[in-house]
Amino acid sequence: MPSGVHIHNVRGQLFAAAERVLLRDGPDALTSRAVTEEANCAKGVLHRHFTDFDAFLAELVLDRVRGIEDRTTTLRAAAGTGSVVDNLADALRDLFGPVTVATVALIIFRDGLRVRLREAGLTGIPLAVHGAAMVAAYLTAERELGRLAGDTDIETLAPTLVGAGHLLFADRTSAPPQTAAVRKMVTTVIAGVLRPQA
Repeated sequence: MPSGVHIHNVRGQLFAAAERVLLRDGPDALTSRAVTEEANCAKGVLHRHFTDFDAFLAELVLDRVRGIEDRTTTLRAAAGTGSVVDNLADALRDLFGPVTVATVALIIFRDGLRVRLREAGLTGIPLAVHGAAMVAAYLTAERELGRLAGDTDIETLAPTLVGAGHLLFADRTSAPPQTAAVRKMVTTVIAGVLRPQA
């Protein structure tokens, strides 16, 4: 692409290109050259907007985290409607879509990216941490509505659901688990706290 051509929404185009490369070829194939070739732009475009490739990847992860934060509001608003099991199963299926699963692998794969994420104030695997916070907000709302037992240990239950969910979805090369498998896991994990009417 000629250097004088203006690209609209550069960050969005580069993020989308990175996600396509990540999904198609895996984390070890994700390089600045692969991203800019996928986005059909000059390599210098990425480096004009980000200090280096790990800074770009950190912003990509932060963009995904913001998406989880947005979905938290929607999920919390679903409290008291539908079934608790279905709401949680749907939330986990949404959380662990192919891009998120591939991004978790990327975070594990790249030391420099983990350093940048810590510098940004994010700990652990940020997508899982924020996913657990999303689930915790929903469980708290359901407990307040009486659909979960009043003594429900949300601080343990939320990461348990997210961890078990990740294990179900973690194999990038296979089809995602069937809805029935996700519902079975959720039902098993929350069986001890779910009130009969939920």
